[in-house]
Amino acid sequence: MNWRIKGAVQKALSILPFGVAANDLLRAAVGGRRRLDGEFAMKVEADWLVLAAHLRDLGLPLEGQDYLEIGTGWHPTLPFCFSLAGASRCHTFDLTRHMDARLTARLLEALPTHLPAIAKAAGRPLADVQAAHAAIAAAATLPAQLEAARVTYHAPADASRTGLPDACVDVVFSNSVLEHVPGDVIARIMAETHRVLRPGGVAIHSVNCGDHYAYFDRSITQVNYLAYTEAQWAWWNNDIQYQNRLRACDFVDLAKAAGFDIVLDKHHAKPQLLAQVARMGVAPEFRDYPPEQLACTSIDFVARRPA
Repeated sequence: MNWRIKGAVQKALSILPFGVAANDLLRAAVGGRRRLDGEFAMKVEADWLVLAAHLRDLGLPLEGQDYLEIGTGWHPTLPFCFSLAGASRCHTFDLTRHMDARLTARLLEALPTHLPAIAKAAGRPLADVQAAHAAIAAAATLPAQLEAARVTYHAPADASRTGLPDACVDVVFSNSVLEHVPGDVIARIMAETHRVLRPGGVAIHSVNCGDHYAYFDRSITQVNYLAYTEAQWAWWNNDIQYQNRLRACDFVDLAKAAGFDIVLDKHHAKPQLLAQVARMGVAPEFRDYPPEQLACTSIDFVARRPA
C-alpha cells in the first residue's frame, strides 16, 4: 500500500477523539505486535544488548546504577533488562500511557530464553538473573511487576521536565525515540538530561533517522522523505508517527549544545542510499548537508556529562 495512505490515515486519527487508541488497535491487528516473540527478541538482542555493549566498552557497570528511559512504549523491555542486569532503579517516561499489562505479561513469558545473554552482558551469575526474573514474573499485576523490577513508570509525562532531583541518575537512554521528537523539544530534553545526570554520567541514544514509511511501502527507501520541502512534508507527517527528519549530526550537535562531551558516535552512510540521494535530488532544507549525512539512517551515540 502507498505510504501516503498510511500518512493520511494516521493524520486523520491524530485529530479525532480516541484516534490514538484506534491506531493502537490497528497496530495490534495488522502490525508488528502480531509477532510478539520476534518483537521481544529484537528489543533484547538488537537493542538492549547493543546499549549494554556500548556501556561496557566505556568501562561503565550495569549493576547498581540508576537509569532513566525516554519513551517507554507498549512494554517495558529495556527497563526490565536493566533491572535483571542489577539496576538500582529505572525511571521511564512517556508522553502517552501506552504500557499494556497483557503485553508485559507476554514479555515476561518470553524473557527466560534471553536470560543467559542478559547475565553475560551484565557480568552477573545466571542464577541471580533467573531469580530476579522469577520475582518479577510472580507479581500478579502490572504495578506489582514494575515495583518488583524497581521500575517507576511516568506517563503521561514530559521527559524535558521530569521533576526528578538534580544529579540523581547515572544513565539516560532511549531507543528509536528521538527521531519522533521535534528538534526544539530534543534541545530541552538534552538540557534536562544534563541536569538529572550525576557528573560523569552518560546519555546513550540509538536513533533510527530514516523514513519510517519505507517499512510500510517497499517501493520507497529510507531517504524518500528528504525529497520533500517542509510544507510538502507537513501533508504526510502526523502526530501519531511524527518524523523530524533530523540527520545523525543534528542529534550529536544538540547534545554538544547542552554541554555534553561526545564519547561515542557510531554512524555510517549506506552506499545504495548515497546513490539514490545523488539521483533523486533533495529538498532545499537538506542541500547544505553532505551526502554522507543524508544517506545515514541510524546513529548510536553516547554523551557524557563532564565530571
